Amino acid sequence: TGAIGLYNVGQSCCLNSLLQVFLMNIHFTGILRRITVPPRAGQKDRNVPYQMLLLLEEMQCGKRKAVFPIPLARCLSVYRVKLFVQHDAAQLFLTLWNLIKDQMKKPELVEELSSLYTICVQEHLACQKCSLETKRNSRLLTLPLPMLDADSRVLKTLEDCLQYFFRAEELTDHNMCFCEQCGRKTPFLQSMKLVHLPQTLTIHLKRFCFKESSSVHKLSHYLPFPQDLDFNAILTENQCQADDNEKVSWQYELFAVVAHSGSTSCGHYCAYIRSLTECKWYCFNDSQVCQVSWDDVKCTYGHSNLNWTETAYLLVYMKKCPQ
Repeated sequence: TGAIGLYNVGQSCCLNSLLQVFLMNIHFTGILRRITVPPRAGQKDRNVPYQMLLLLEEMQCGKRKAVFPIPLARCLSVYRVKLFVQHDAAQLFLTLWNLIKDQMKKPELVEELSSLYTICVQEHLACQKCSLETKRNSRLLTLPLPMLDADSRVLKTLEDCLQYFFRAEELTDHNMCFCEQCGRKTPFLQSMKLVHLPQTLTIHLKRFCFKESSSVHKLSHYLPFPQDLDFNAILTENQCQADDNEKVSWQYELFAVVAHSGSTSCGHYCAYIRSLTECKWYCFNDSQVCQVSWDDVKCTYGHSNLNWTETAYLLVYMKKCPQ
């Protein structure tokens, strides 16, 4: 099943959770197994994809309940990913992904990895006084969804968060932009349109935010997320910049949840992952791995009166196979 734990080797729960999400993804491991093996021992020690491949093989070949990710952790420390520090899962995911991509030598594998994870959006900026409109394409590895609106009101569902992220926003008063056609600062309409969604979609719920005192605050309030996600049913035509062939594939099924418990300064991560071969949910809590139910996964929705409770922080959705 691949349901093997990873020992905590120095506050490595965040790293362990993300590694499990990567290595339980058969689309990712299919790419990882085709990497070029570095020729020298020193290069092998410093190569993140190769060390991940060795860890995967150790997890799959052994009969132990858990393995030590020490060689990979030592490799990552070369690139300033340190142990014995509190990591943010969203930031560490980006760091790991970029290290993997940059150290893959085969261009076709880099392209496959990018295709597997990269989201494409188009940013629109339109002057409200004339017809001038600028467009810019951007690539994202995660959809960073706010959990509060501009008036600090709670967004109640994942669908609400997605709609708010892709909403059009008026830039007025001190937020006005300089319009080259008008020759002065004018009100603008800013919007983000969805162009392309990848096979593996990572959503970052922005549960950590700054208060007025500049201290980081955790939002633990209840936010349900579905097992099945259809972007065509969530976004309007104005929020999309894609053809019908692209939109047909915007049907997703939940694959993993990286959950955080505790406070901003003292917390713990674990991962709930649905095995793609068994279609069963497992909880990966460092060296402890156990089968769980969907009701157990739903316990990560959050609770505003229980700030130390386990709350979903990263959601990973997988494209449904076409019927």
